[in-house]
Amino acid sequence: MKLIQSEFDPRPQWKHELSNAIESVHQLLHILELDPAKLNLSDAANRQFPLRVPQSFVDRMQKGVANDPLLLQVLPITEEETLSPEYSQDPLEERNANPVPGLIHKYHNRVLLIGAQTCAINCRYCFRRHFPYQENRLSSQQLSDIEHYLHAHPEVDEVILSGGDPLANNDQQLAKLITRLNNIPHLERLRVHTRLPVVIPSRINDALLDWVNQSRLPITFVLHINHPNEINDELKDAVARLKSTSSILLNQAVLLKGINDDADTLLALSKKLFNAGILPYYLNLLDKVQGSQHFEVSEEEARELYQALMKRTSGYLVPKLVRELPDVPYKKPIK
Repeated sequence: MKLIQSEFDPRPQWKHELSNAIESVHQLLHILELDPAKLNLSDAANRQFPLRVPQSFVDRMQKGVANDPLLLQVLPITEEETLSPEYSQDPLEERNANPVPGLIHKYHNRVLLIGAQTCAINCRYCFRRHFPYQENRLSSQQLSDIEHYLHAHPEVDEVILSGGDPLANNDQQLAKLITRLNNIPHLERLRVHTRLPVVIPSRINDALLDWVNQSRLPITFVLHINHPNEINDELKDAVARLKSTSSILLNQAVLLKGINDDADTLLALSKKLFNAGILPYYLNLLDKVQGSQHFEVSEEEARELYQALMKRTSGYLVPKLVRELPDVPYKKPIK
């Protein structure tokens, strides 16, 4: 199903798709021809972290399949209500690395800028599902404070735009932000962590390509794709447009129980990524955020899967298996 944009709508196509994202569980299940009575749905989980999924992503789900790997990433279920002492609302303790509102400085040479408060899709395993976005809004004053902080920290040579999803901002806003970062002389690289082009491929439009091409800083896009079924022809076309800017395209996935925790799926994902022009970069173990424990794959299982993947394919198709921990100043490799 493709949304038809009115000729009188001045917004870009991706904005139209974003504003029409599905936010009703019952509407989603109706589209997928699934009976809500047969699913462990949770109103409480949906109130805490509401369903949101663009039609483009829904179109890649299999109708009538309750355990579809794309559906499981977005559907609020009763397992989210289980509380575990190992799981918290701030599993990476980002509040302790938040010296300026809107900025996280956890790693020596790089900072993460909270470029947006929202995403195009609410993934149930998101480690920032409880993040205090209202305290980290990027107002003009906060942007100035961030600039002052960066000027005072010459060891920082890379800025990571994250969120939320930074590409949820319009391109005029992003172009202005990139210009401000370009003017900080000791910065050498810019990274954009985004899932938006995956779920709404039309986000890669001419206006986006313009600010990417004009950036002094080389830009690396780190996409977030967990399953080979997420990669369709529209996404491949969007990736090809993005690659025309000479940007580097990487992928980071999360290892998720019942979704991609088998060697066949991981191998298919790596192959489809590479064939689309994206290099598999990270395979992250789950961040222990409250409400996500049903997705956890143990380190022992992860090692076994990783070894199976290494035996079956080329080294450059095997992403790094890592876990992020609050007290470790880098992503910890799982060996």
